[in-house]
Amino acid sequence: MPQLFESKDSFKESFKNAVSDACGRDFEDTYPEERYIVLGNMIRDFAGEHWRETKNAIKKSEAKQLYYFSMEFLMGRLMTSNLMNLNIYDVVKDGLKDLGMDINDMENIESDAGLGNGGLGRLAACFMDSLASLDLPGHGNCIRYRYGLFKQKIENNQQVELPDCWLKNGNVWEVWKPQHAVKVEFGGYVDGYMDGYGKFHAQHHPDFVVRAVPYDEPIVGYHTTTTNTLRLWDAEVDEDSVNSGTLNEYLNKVTAITANVYPDDSTIEGKRLRLTQEYFFVCAGIDQIIRSHLRVYPSLDNLGDKVAIQLNDTHPVLVIPELMRVLLDDYFYDWDDAWSIVTKTVAYTNHTVMAEALEKWSQDMVRSLLPRLYMIIEEINRRFKYDVDHRGLCGIFNNVSILKEGQVHMANLAVVGSHSVNGVAKLHSEILVNDVFKDFVTIYPNKFNNKTNGITHRRWLLFSNPQLTELLEETIGDEFKTNPEKLEDLMAYVEDESLQNKFMNVKLERKKILAAYVKETLGIEVDVNSIFDCQAKRLHAYKRQLLNIFHVMYLYLRMKQDPSFRIYPRTFFYSAKAAASYDLAKEIIKLINMVANVVNNNPEISKYMKVVFIPNYSVSIAEILLNAADVSEQISTAGKEASGTGNMKYMMNGAITLGTLDGANVEIVERVGYENAEIFGLRVEDINELRHENSYNAWNLYNSSYNIRMVVDSLKNCVWSNDPNEFKLINNDLMMRNDEFFVLADFDAYCYAQEKVQARYMDKNRWAKTMLINIAKSGYFSSDRTISEYAKEIWDLKPLSFED
Repeated sequence: MPQLFESKDSFKESFKNAVSDACGRDFEDTYPEERYIVLGNMIRDFAGEHWRETKNAIKKSEAKQLYYFSMEFLMGRLMTSNLMNLNIYDVVKDGLKDLGMDINDMENIESDAGLGNGGLGRLAACFMDSLASLDLPGHGNCIRYRYGLFKQKIENNQQVELPDCWLKNGNVWEVWKPQHAVKVEFGGYVDGYMDGYGKFHAQHHPDFVVRAVPYDEPIVGYHTTTTNTLRLWDAEVDEDSVNSGTLNEYLNKVTAITANVYPDDSTIEGKRLRLTQEYFFVCAGIDQIIRSHLRVYPSLDNLGDKVAIQLNDTHPVLVIPELMRVLLDDYFYDWDDAWSIVTKTVAYTNHTVMAEALEKWSQDMVRSLLPRLYMIIEEINRRFKYDVDHRGLCGIFNNVSILKEGQVHMANLAVVGSHSVNGVAKLHSEILVNDVFKDFVTIYPNKFNNKTNGITHRRWLLFSNPQLTELLEETIGDEFKTNPEKLEDLMAYVEDESLQNKFMNVKLERKKILAAYVKETLGIEVDVNSIFDCQAKRLHAYKRQLLNIFHVMYLYLRMKQDPSFRIYPRTFFYSAKAAASYDLAKEIIKLINMVANVVNNNPEISKYMKVVFIPNYSVSIAEILLNAADVSEQISTAGKEASGTGNMKYMMNGAITLGTLDGANVEIVERVGYENAEIFGLRVEDINELRHENSYNAWNLYNSSYNIRMVVDSLKNCVWSNDPNEFKLINNDLMMRNDEFFVLADFDAYCYAQEKVQARYMDKNRWAKTMLINIAKSGYFSSDRTISEYAKEIWDLKPLSFED
């Protein structure tokens, strides 16, 4: 350990001197932001020693490495987690305190890195943490977006999108690596020639070239030397390619590539920009892998033995044709040899069964933007058809073709070009095999597998809930910190009333922290003794925030009608962003906020319930919200949520799952038992039957159920707004489009499940026992388990060893 972190006193002296030297002023005259930057640099430099040792260990042992390609990495704030992982948190915390500083104030200066939107990025961040903490050499590959998705404000009850300038103060964790810049080529045309052996040599003549410049961040393992790399690519001008006559147009095109995550794709230009982004970071990432490999090995023949590439959803699937292009055009491999290397190297994780989320690009667009890759995709598809036909399966080819109906089907390309295809929860993987990819299973019966998602307990328990961590350590020791499945040891104590009371006090403390945040930021006072009922996740119709708020509306309307009907006090928390162009989702946010206004301002009913919408959902907000929850709302339409990881974070902090049998909820219930969760609603098979028979009719439910009719009618009869057309999109989605996600079908069952939740809560000891059981059974859902399965069963990745 560096001397400066060996003791509190040595840290204080080094820190004060470093701040004064960097700022050119006495320490007392410097600003908190300046001190934060210096502290971050000191931490990164310490991590840099481990970073160097990790690279040397990889080189010396010739270890196989993983490269994880993802459009998102939502890492959250890194200062405190890095200090904890480096095992210097207490030294720094105590040293700062002596200097009159609070370590939490230091962390609050840091912005959440705007590198994503939702669960995909939070999962990738958990995986990076687990890889390093398990001593596995695995690195992330993404875009260095200058702006995050957007910063959400609520004005006049509606979502307003503002720029998320997360880089405005720089990023203290990154290291600029201009020496590793890569040229990325777009557009133009391809020609070539046949050599004397009948081999075609392609030559691409691009009309648009940019430089991809990497910025590297250390990913620090927990109490271990292993420090991996998250490489983020920024787009810069390629001076050799600038035509002075079109300079402004060129600069705008370059800037747009890394401006923000998921640009609006409702236009042709937006779609083209998204495809440009995807190829940009894929091309740069593959170039990095090839160059790194050839610094150690004489050829690429053994690439599949030394490199594993994991595609996190369909966004990076261009890895497959791009790696083929490099092998064919730059290193002159024959097709079969190149294809063998690609398919041995690449694996694909599917994250959705939603047809609209399985990416498809216009063939004309791909041909225009990526002419050489399009030629390769055509050849992959031709050879794939030949293979399918010769297996006697020609009748299914149209279902599995990569090119059809004028589109390039990226999920199909991913399946064909990968040696492994996995889902992210048991139910999700079953749906992939039995429905989404069932024809592929006929062709590749051994290619499909399941890897149930997980979360890093280091961030979502040790870091974000120190009060619960301390109680667990007192009760079962500290082994769970490095082996989360040791949380199971808590089962021996769940009947202990003393522990139950201590746990409820911890939960109350976390609820007070959330209540203080809500009071400070929103001016809303909430009852910390009420049931905290939370749904925090991306806003989408299938996640059914609408079902949740309909229940709130039902309670309000019933209490208004019947003064004798009252509930146990409850606070309903929501936090969600809606895509800027997703009008229905934005209207649901507006409904939640308008219902909140009515409920919270009713002097009688607000004694029994409050509604709180926390804007700008992020990792940092989740760290405050999830561990305060009593009830975890996981109510997606059965068969639509691939896995979910929020359900696991709530579970690990003791919240009880109120949910459908969807995604990882199924496996949560398998572990805790139905008596320790509250499951309701239609199953996948029920929904499939309704769809198959075309027998679902929202109007029949509306006409036959007084409660449903009361809630739906309230959208139009000026209960929540003076404008009867305020919620026209919602009404039309339910009644004119026949309630695609079965909100009305599950409404009565959901309300009954909520009644049972309230009844359970009345018995506080039973409730505490149930929460403790959820914590005890949550260790399985650590991303350490998930990553260990990937490493063993897909990547063949081994832990690093470090010589003294």
